[in-house]
Amino acid sequence: MLIKVFGSSVFGVDATTITVEVNIDKGIGYHLVGLPDNAIKESSYRIAAALKNNGYKLPGKKITINMAPADLRKEGAAYDLTIAVGILAASNQIQKEHIDEYLIMGELSLDGSLQPIRGALPIAIKAREEGFKGCIVPIQNAKEAGIVDDLDVYGVENIKQVIDFLEGNTDLKPTLVDTKQEFYAALEHPEFDFADVKGQEGIKRCMEIAAAGGHNIILVGPPGSGKTMLSKRLPSILPPMSLHEALETTKIHSVAGRIKEQIGLIAERPFRSPHHTISDVALVGGGSYPQPGEISLSHNGVLFLDELPEFKRNVLEVLRQPLEDREVTISRARFTVTYPSSFMLVASMNPSPSGYFNDPDGPTASSPMEVQRYLNKISGPLLDRIDIHIEVTPVPFDQLSEERRGESSIAIRKRVTAARVLQTKRFNALPNIHYNAQMGVRQIREYCALDDASKQLLKSAMERLNLSARAYDRILKVSRTIADLEGVDTIKGHHISEAIQYRSLDREGWLG
Repeated sequence: MLIKVFGSSVFGVDATTITVEVNIDKGIGYHLVGLPDNAIKESSYRIAAALKNNGYKLPGKKITINMAPADLRKEGAAYDLTIAVGILAASNQIQKEHIDEYLIMGELSLDGSLQPIRGALPIAIKAREEGFKGCIVPIQNAKEAGIVDDLDVYGVENIKQVIDFLEGNTDLKPTLVDTKQEFYAALEHPEFDFADVKGQEGIKRCMEIAAAGGHNIILVGPPGSGKTMLSKRLPSILPPMSLHEALETTKIHSVAGRIKEQIGLIAERPFRSPHHTISDVALVGGGSYPQPGEISLSHNGVLFLDELPEFKRNVLEVLRQPLEDREVTISRARFTVTYPSSFMLVASMNPSPSGYFNDPDGPTASSPMEVQRYLNKISGPLLDRIDIHIEVTPVPFDQLSEERRGESSIAIRKRVTAARVLQTKRFNALPNIHYNAQMGVRQIREYCALDDASKQLLKSAMERLNLSARAYDRILKVSRTIADLEGVDTIKGHHISEAIQYRSLDREGWLG
């Protein structure tokens, strides 16, 4: 007898419905076709043990299983439950009337219990698009898949529950998730708050500007000056994610298997901080069966690279294309996968190999030649994509010992959000530009016009400080953001003056 059961395969950040056709006929043997990987080929052993331990059996006949479309590679053990239900139905051990109404996925243990799967959210989204009545997934993935409206998501603990449900012997309750409540619950209580940072008011101001304009930023300072502490708090002042952004972010983390059991929707902007020993594949994504890398996991959030010069040169160079295109394309011989990667790059570094260049109180000093060699580890094209460079100095004792708390992240975020609203209106007609950091040359000329006094100020600063040519557009972009924070349309001289301070790391200006 031939039975069709439906599962799903995750490809990139989207799912594709897989039809599992099970045919049982006279003879003997177990044949699995349709480009399965080794984990799926081994499913027969898990299925046989799970069925036996729950009072059922694997038929001693010729079992042929086809996973269509047959030209699409299938991977992982998540098809165990799909295949097992198909075998039971095809061998008349369970009823089969309503099987085709559900999309069924889950990895089986030998006792019949279910293990969590990856990509439950895109699978549920696809099930709704294809018109399925419901989706049956492991209980650990129920809250994640339950985000999808207009779809009954059933979380089950073992295969016996699935069988009883399909036969009508038990009535499972769909998982209900209040998406809006989950979305707004995390916004007012950030884990890391700028109120905890003592001193560093100038750096906080710089971080506020970076958040308001979506500018990439690099912090340069000696060890212990607070670079990491400040960077971890940057997501807390970024504008809240829209519901669309939250769903997009959750899909990526779902595909990577990074969503915790009790979390349905990721409402907080991601903060990823890979170690400097990371490989280029782990950063950009890929592998034999491509998975999202760190830059895609930081989509709609922050990618923090601590001790930037310590990263391998080839690892840093793979950042250049994602920073420009806001997506990562991974090409293989037979397919191409694209992952979104719109993130803010936040980097930190010591000013020299010793960490204490230009610090008279530092324990050691480095020569200008050593510093230049150290800085040369960061390529010009990568540095060109970082709008703001800021020096971070150690906090004096009298500020560290203050009891007064600083301004909270929530208060700063209100100003940042107001500035982003202005930018959204400004670029409303431009589909690929949403904030100031994304402006091209044409938009800079249109929206960053200067009066004669401001032009003269910028000219004299570039000549006196030996700023590079690439600093010119960056200064204009940042000054546009500073003006937006003040809520004014015209860039003034003091906006230019402040923006000029944020180009410390230009080669000639740094050592001059």
